[in-house]
Amino acid sequence: MASPRCAAVALLHPAGVAAGGGARRRVLLLDQERSLWGTEVRRRRRRRFSSLETPPRCSKMYVPGFGEGSPEKKAARNLQHFFNYIAVRVVLTQLESYNREAYGELMDFVNRNSLNDADTFCKKLIRESPRHKQLAMRILEVRSAYVKHDFEWDNLKRLSFKMVDEANTKLMRDYVLETSHIEDDN
Repeated sequence: MASPRCAAVALLHPAGVAAGGGARRRVLLLDQERSLWGTEVRRRRRRRFSSLETPPRCSKMYVPGFGEGSPEKKAARNLQHFFNYIAVRVVLTQLESYNREAYGELMDFVNRNSLNDADTFCKKLIRESPRHKQLAMRILEVRSAYVKHDFEWDNLKRLSFKMVDEANTKLMRDYVLETSHIEDDN
């Protein structure tokens, strides 16, 4: 009687022939396997072999040149800087109406320091003075609340699609008009 290992080899080969040690030898199929050798075993074998095939390629586009992360990560980093800018503007507007002194201090700090890097800006603001630390904490609160509750993510996606499509259409139209020498009616 064949061992379970041999039975598995026999199922993989339709004639029950397995290569072992460079020589071909015949492996006997078990009685129960012989009765299944018809369509059921072929179906199982096909499923088993199809799972060993190379998986289909990912449908996402490969974008070279982003060693530090994906394009989405870079966009998220840029959005973080933008949300920091928005939070600073919101806090400045709030301070302008009820705390002119804090407004002046934050405005001076903003004029001296770039808002292009959100984390660097907030680190410097926290270390400036105890009063600035409170302003930094307020900016971090506003930034987090705006991202989680107020920013319209669906609208961003819709507008991004629309703007790219419109820009592509305009560029293609301009190119066709330029190369075909057709006068534009507009």
